[in-house]
Amino acid sequence: MNPYKEIENEILNASHILITAHKSPDGDSVGSSLGLLHFIERLGKKAVIGHPDPAPEFLQWLEGIDSILYMERDGEVLKNHFQKADLIFCLDYNATDRVGPEMQQLLKSTSAKKIMIDHHLNPENFVDITVSATEVCSTAQLIYELIEQSGHADLLSEKIGTALYLGILTDTGSFRFPSVQPRTHEILGKLLGAGVSHHLIHEQLNDNNTVARLQLQGYAMSEKLEILDSCHAAIISLTEAELTRFKAQKGDTDGLANLALSIKGIRIAVCLYEKEGKIKMSFRSKGQENPVNILAEEHFDGGGHANASGGISELGMDATLKKLKTLLPVYYKSDK
Repeated sequence: MNPYKEIENEILNASHILITAHKSPDGDSVGSSLGLLHFIERLGKKAVIGHPDPAPEFLQWLEGIDSILYMERDGEVLKNHFQKADLIFCLDYNATDRVGPEMQQLLKSTSAKKIMIDHHLNPENFVDITVSATEVCSTAQLIYELIEQSGHADLLSEKIGTALYLGILTDTGSFRFPSVQPRTHEILGKLLGAGVSHHLIHEQLNDNNTVARLQLQGYAMSEKLEILDSCHAAIISLTEAELTRFKAQKGDTDGLANLALSIKGIRIAVCLYEKEGKIKMSFRSKGQENPVNILAEEHFDGGGHANASGGISELGMDATLKKLKTLLPVYYKSDK
């Protein structure tokens, strides 16, 4: 059976639908959540979105984002929705630990039918229906496939399309990653045909910088950038004190790894920033011959896509930097 048709049947038969996504939401998790919500509404059904924590400020312009419930703010209300739900969507994550401990417990204890729609490697078996397409660039693209392949392309709207375009745009680095397929551009064309103003989305994402964020980026590039010529790698590290100095808000460090990766000759970029005693890490790379997910998974309790992954360290900044600088020449040889 067409899995998308099966998902449509589950939506139509459900009485209480909950849409979830991973902790530290990005454009894809937010875009796919809102795109699915608006599609469900076009089917004549209702749904609720529940995320572990809020999206960064630069995503707050999306229509419908103010309706999202957050575990860290709306915990009791969200728990009630978990208890009442008979259908739960698990979007853009492949393991229950990606949603944080509180939501993870709620996912494990619920008797609701669960549907995963995701594109990350190695999905865990914790759902009833799985759509896992690791070759696809974004979960937002899979939500589009749900709409079209369930026979409802006619329900596509500007509101749905804007959310999905955002998800595809952000998870492909503005369509630069190898995961972009001919099908991706076909879908983008159909989203534009539905009335999406792509230039306005780019403006919302790229032309809403605060002075503090730009100052932080300038400081990071001028004072905290390190180049490892032997393995064509760039590293940026920011302590909690430095982030406080620049009044950094959630999302202000997003894009720093890509900025470092844009340097001529650089193939690997890692951004490290300190938060609540832990070192969060963002890995980016160019080319299929330079995957960063393996390094993140094997040494920094992380993982993700071949060219875009995350990790975490509890060693402290100095020790983490020392470990990273030791590992980079091992994983990425200078003759590549």
